[in-house]
Amino acid sequence: MAVDDRSRVATHDPLVRVQGLSKHYAQGRWLSREKFVVQALENVDLSIEAGCTLALVGESGSGKSTLARCLARLEEPTAGEISFDGKNLLALSASELLPIRKQIQLVLQEPAGALNPRFSAVDVIAEPLVIYRLGSKATRRQRALELMEQMGLPPEWGGKSPREFSGGQRQRLAIARALALEPRFLILDEVLSGLDLSIQAQIVNLLIEMQASHGLTYVLISHDLSLMASIADEIAVIYRGKIVERGAPAEVLTNSRHEHTRALVASMLGCAR
Repeated sequence: MAVDDRSRVATHDPLVRVQGLSKHYAQGRWLSREKFVVQALENVDLSIEAGCTLALVGESGSGKSTLARCLARLEEPTAGEISFDGKNLLALSASELLPIRKQIQLVLQEPAGALNPRFSAVDVIAEPLVIYRLGSKATRRQRALELMEQMGLPPEWGGKSPREFSGGQRQRLAIARALALEPRFLILDEVLSGLDLSIQAQIVNLLIEMQASHGLTYVLISHDLSLMASIADEIAVIYRGKIVERGAPAEVLTNSRHEHTRALVASMLGCAR
């Protein structure tokens, strides 16, 4: 993978700051009225500098996707604070939050749910512009075709249904759709999982190019520590709803402090042999 120099020095307040974030779910027991609490996130603190990539790594059920949905304001945290560009998102009204939602976009592992099969590829990408009533039909179509080209998809495929695209191509469509509103912050939840290594490399390089040209800030969520270490400026390891380790990739890989991180590193090294 063609990866540029990812080292940066923070000189200003972070674009995203998470403080004391917790998320609890009340669930019922089978054939019983008894309830119990599932603690998905517990007192999570994070900060992400503008233009940087934070990788959030953890096993299934660790709280990664819950944190992603909270950051995108699709889940309401039980406690804590999420600040974006200095504004506490949890304190904003729905009308105050609306323009900020355009700047924060979430892309999921399986994009099928976000890609209406009755739409053409162009219509799928342009849909957020329609929702926000931005531009004319012609300018929305042009924007969608430009994004297809930027994501390595032939613009002449714009009339095809998403069903006619491969898994990797649908993921590119989903990323293009997320970019339609010109966001500043992208949350990418397992978007590289299940793809061939060559397709992973293509999408990674596209993401790096888009970040460089548009000044994007990324949270990349994954269970693949090795892949994230090759992309991210920083890695945060999440375990049982808590951030147990955070640092530069080289530091996390060579000087792990938490036993769960050491287990992830050992597993990574074992798979590499």
